[in-house]
Amino acid sequence: MASCCSLKVLTLFSLFIVPGAVESNNIEAKAGQFFSSGHTNNWAVLVCTSRFWFNYRHVANTLSVYRSVKRLGIPDSHIVLMLADDMACNHRNPKPATVFSHKNMELNVYGDDVEVDYRGYEVTVENFLRVLTGRLPPSTPRSKRLLSDDHSNILIYLTGHGGNGFLKFQDSEEISNVELADAFEQMWTKRRYNELLFIIDTCQGASMYERFYSPNLMALASSQVGEDSLSHQPDLAIGVHLMDRYTFYLLEFLEDIHPASTANMNDLFKVCPKSQCVSTPGHRTDLFLRDPGNVLITDFFGSVRKVEITMETINLTAPMVHLAVERPVSELKTESQSYVDQLPVAEIIHQKPKQRDWHPPDGFILGLWTLILLVFFKTYGAKHLKHIF
Repeated sequence: MASCCSLKVLTLFSLFIVPGAVESNNIEAKAGQFFSSGHTNNWAVLVCTSRFWFNYRHVANTLSVYRSVKRLGIPDSHIVLMLADDMACNHRNPKPATVFSHKNMELNVYGDDVEVDYRGYEVTVENFLRVLTGRLPPSTPRSKRLLSDDHSNILIYLTGHGGNGFLKFQDSEEISNVELADAFEQMWTKRRYNELLFIIDTCQGASMYERFYSPNLMALASSQVGEDSLSHQPDLAIGVHLMDRYTFYLLEFLEDIHPASTANMNDLFKVCPKSQCVSTPGHRTDLFLRDPGNVLITDFFGSVRKVEITMETINLTAPMVHLAVERPVSELKTESQSYVDQLPVAEIIHQKPKQRDWHPPDGFILGLWTLILLVFFKTYGAKHLKHIF
């Protein structure tokens, strides 16, 4: 009887102890996953390599990624933005100082706080490689430098026109996949990154990561070798496409990501399947040391936040006393200012385009008068022309 009672007590004791042990193991596992990446800061290098108005979509691609990484916490001081052309100030732009990524023109990805570090003819293969490897002249300002270290996670995004093993810069020069692979190897040798994510949206994009050989490097491309990367969102008002398909669906995916999101890289690999992209997106993970399923999206698209741990008790329910500070009358503002929130992108993407007022196309009126005169001549002849004028 005594042994039976002791067995029951031991069973009840195990019911209370085991859940606590399991919970402790889960916490330790989550903590281990949190610290497994080992990086302390994030950087982004975003490059549009195309000039001219008909390449409007490439500028919109880059600005869309720029907008997303800023929203997720990477500051401008850690972003190197390179735009080969200024579409916002192009004389063909019907709405100056704007760049839109959707047909309904609700989402202005240019915004009012964009900081372009390299623009126009500054976007060259030489400058791009110098930014990556850190071999810049001493006079180069801090905003044009990639000041990363061996604890930095770097996102590199490229878009433009390319082919099998190369990417064109401004239709005047090109960078090969060998040159790009060697630049990444220099970065690893010089301890300029901890982990690197490379994304390219161009025709035959997968050919650009075939020659990579540096460790801790993951790559994604919008198309395989022999495939074209297609455009998306045509706008008849300005006569060009607004984005490329892969980046369009990438932006749609990133809009659902927040700083505390648990989405991982395997979710990113599923962005824009062939049914949507028409081309076949590819990725390469054999050089990456961690399992992509354990790599959070925010490890590259977000920013590491500094946390201070304290053992002191902080009473958050205590009322806060605001000290009144006398200020001169000249400093007091008479008008209250407020910000107008932009519509969420998730709603904008699924909105139907606004119905515009119909107006005749160019040359329509002239053609109509020509048709009237031809019918008049055929019916009455040239002798009755005097009745018109």
